[in-house]
Amino acid sequence: MSGAGGITTARQDIAAGDIPVDTSRLPAREAAESELSKPMYHENDPNIVQRALNQFWDWVAGVFDAAAGAAPGGPAGLAVLVVIVVGLVAALWWRLGTPQRSSRIADALFDSTGPRSAAQHRAAAEAHAAALRWNEAVQESMRAIVRSLEERALLDPRPGRTADEAAAEAGRTLPEHTARLRAAARSFDDVTYGGRTADQSAYLSLRTLDLELDEAKPLLPGTSLGATG
Repeated sequence: MSGAGGITTARQDIAAGDIPVDTSRLPAREAAESELSKPMYHENDPNIVQRALNQFWDWVAGVFDAAAGAAPGGPAGLAVLVVIVVGLVAALWWRLGTPQRSSRIADALFDSTGPRSAAQHRAAAEAHAAALRWNEAVQESMRAIVRSLEERALLDPRPGRTADEAAAEAGRTLPEHTARLRAAARSFDDVTYGGRTADQSAYLSLRTLDLELDEAKPLLPGTSLGATG
């Protein structure tokens, strides 16, 4: 009798609608999201910049992990490869120098304003000297010397030639002036690249050399130095 009575009581409870309520998942999730969206839960969240940095470093870590997995020996092997690459770059940098200073264009005797004659360079040098701009006067005088030698076919016109190269090449056909040509080239380099300041005597030295070279007789191939004159 008690068993039958229990079943009857359970049926009465079901009929009365006393079944426990099971909230569906969607309303529960929406309620949770609404609660978590309150500012009190986000006071210590990183800002947008910090989040971007975190994502970037996560990406770097992923790349490193992938490279370490592909490199022989794992992370240790990757570290060895990095050291080798850095060593090669340092060796090339030491051998070739900085790109700005080793560039032939940067060290070129003539600028990119277009070719000018020796007479034009001389006139520019005299104008700078009259204004006491000795650095510019020295530069234009050296250009006048080299352009004059090119016009006399003692030097082949060659874009990108440096003052040192011009002095060395001219010294082979004008050996008596080799030392002074080299000194003129050094003066040009000092004021153009070395940050030094020229004076009147430096300008007059190049101007005198220019006048003397204009009358100098070149040493022809196969001719000894003692046979010139």
